[in-house]
Order: sequence, then C-alpha cells, then structure tokens
Amino acid sequence: MLEAAPARTADLANRIKAHARVLGFSACGITTPEPPPHLSHFEKWLADGMHAGMHYLASAQARARRANTLLIPPRSQSIIMLATNYYQGEPPTPQPAAPHAKVARYAWNDDYHHTLLDRMHALHAFIEAACGEPVAQRMYADTGPLLERELAQRAGLGWIGKNTMLIQPRAGSWTLLSEILLAWPLPADQPFVADRCGSCTRCIDACPTQAILPDERRIDSRRCISYLTIEERGAITAELRPALQDWVFGCDICQDVCPWNERFAQATNDAAFLARDPLPEPGLEALLLSSAAQFSETYKRSPLKRAKRSGLARNAAVALGAQRAQAAQPALVFALQHDDDAGVRAHAAWALGQLGSAASQLALQAALASEQAEVVRGEIAAALQHCAAAAHTPTV
Repeated sequence: MLEAAPARTADLANRIKAHARVLGFSACGITTPEPPPHLSHFEKWLADGMHAGMHYLASAQARARRANTLLIPPRSQSIIMLATNYYQGEPPTPQPAAPHAKVARYAWNDDYHHTLLDRMHALHAFIEAACGEPVAQRMYADTGPLLERELAQRAGLGWIGKNTMLIQPRAGSWTLLSEILLAWPLPADQPFVADRCGSCTRCIDACPTQAILPDERRIDSRRCISYLTIEERGAITAELRPALQDWVFGCDICQDVCPWNERFAQATNDAAFLARDPLPEPGLEALLLSSAAQFSETYKRSPLKRAKRSGLARNAAVALGAQRAQAAQPALVFALQHDDDAGVRAHAAWALGQLGSAASQLALQAALASEQAEVVRGEIAAALQHCAAAAHTPTV
C-alpha cells in the first residue's frame, strides 16, 4: 500500500460516506482501532453476571478482542461505523382483539444480517476500486467481538442513552449498527461527546422488569425482556413472567417511550426494512401449538428463528398466562399434555395456574399423574398451589 496523503484520505472518507448512503446506510462515521476508554464498564458488567447466559461474551478471546481490536485480523487502521434506519412508522395493520404475539420492530421483515453484510461488501468493493488495490477487511453486522455502540459514539454518530441504545440527534435510536474494520488509514471523525438524555428517565420508568439500571447506563440481561425471549434457553424466572406481557421476541418499550424517537424518528422507505403485512405477530395459541415443520417454514428467513420453535412456544405460553386468557385453556392443556419440549410443558403448566379455573386444576392434576420430567412436575405443583391459594383468597 502506498502512503496516502492527508488530502487524498480525507477525500476518500467523504466519498465512502456518500456511497454508504447510496447503498442504503443512513449514517456513516469513521474512528480508530485504539482501545475503548470505557472497557472497565464492560468488564464490571461481566463480573456482576449481567450477561446472564451469554457466556460467549465472557470468553478470554472475546474479552481480549474487545479490549484491543488490533487482535482481530487484519490489523485495521480505521473502522467504518454504519447505521441503518429500520423504523417503519405505524404498524400496517391494527392490533387484533384476540391475544397476539408482539415482536420487536427489527424482526418485522427478513433477517437484517444478510442485508447489511451484502451492503458492506458493496461498500468495500467501492473502497478497493477507489484505492486502486486490494484492501483487507473484516465485517460485522451485530455479531463481532466489539463494543460497537462505543465505537459508533467515537465515530461521531450519536451518544449512548440511559437504555444503552445509540441515539442519533435528529434520528433517534431505531438503527442497526454494523462495521468494517479496514486495513487502510482514514481520518477519524470527532467523537460525539454530549449526553443529551439529561434528566429524562422515561426508559427506566417504563421497563416492566426494571432491567435498566438507573444512573449506570447498564442493562441487567437477567431481567431484560429481549434476553429472556430470545437468548434464554431455560426457564424464564417465575417472578418476571407476568411482566413479559405479550412480548414473545424482543422488546421495544424503552425505544417507544424515548422522546428522541417520538420527535425525530423518520419512517424508512428502504424496501429491505419495511414491515410485512400482515406483521409476523401470530396468534399466541397458534404459536404455542405450531409444529417444528410449520415453524421452520413460516420463519425460514426471519430473525425469529434465533429463538427456535421451543423458545417461541414457551414465550407464547407465558404471554397467555400473563394475560390470563381463559379462552386459551384448551391450547395450554394440549401443550401440557403433548408438547415434546419439557420447557414448553413447564410454562404451559404455569400459565394454567394463572388461569386458575376448575378445568385448569383438573388438567394440571391429570398431568401430574403422568408427567416424568422433574422440571415440569415442579411447575405443575407450583401451579396447583397458586390455584388453591387463589381459590381461598376472599373477594373484596
């Protein structure tokens, strides 16, 4: 690689940013690969166990690479940070009256990882053509061992809000981040140093599970609805189940209430991120009773596949119990009796306990007589105790 003159690299940086917008990225900034200044905050988050079951975040290699991006091949000389607006505006169809699953906005269309990687490859091809020679790179779309929100802030794209989301002035936080680690020197943008959350605590106050820690800019994944509905493979903590409401994949509450989104979010016209009509928000009963084949066919290109069929069916059972949907009793009983996954059966038992009807108690007692899995038997026993306690609670 020939030594690049400052004027040439500045011109190249401007051309890269302009072409990024042509390709569909809503914002582009450039930063350096130097160590992140707030690495100690991430290490404390790990030490406090707030990564929950995401053990890959705490591996020695992942921690080393987050501390020093130069350990990620190739040895990058600059990092191109990219933001993509996925805000779709109001849902294309009104919320149905029957209990339906609620899905985070970023999953309202096909899996975004493929779209972002395709666009980054196109941007990299543009960079190589502009440089006149091959340029080594590494690309990530929300998957790399990087503190990408801190890198985005350092690249001047916005600040990290109290809900830990990157917030862009005059754009809000409905953006997906991706990055290209580039073995080519480019001038870095000025970091975004202002904190414009001020005294606002709307996101903290609105979180149903108190997962957003006040004054710390940290999320306790063990309580976060997004983690619980997507990453958690075991049982959802019983005390948190009612707070999940009807969310079965992710959660948008802290973004929905953010004043910066209320004021500045602009609906995208990018076809890759427009909401499907109808939305991928199936009836909770249908989701609970879906077979593996049905699930695979319905969500073969969707981000929802990450939670797997068993995870979404479990979440649907929790949502039906949280809403005390009496009409869903037959579906819950069927899941308790016939679902192949013990986790789904266990959460269906909990949901039947929340319904508390005589028919629910009979179904639970019958299941207890035949169920072999201890985790399910434990949930059935707890559900029967809940029913008994509710039956003896005097009405006011």
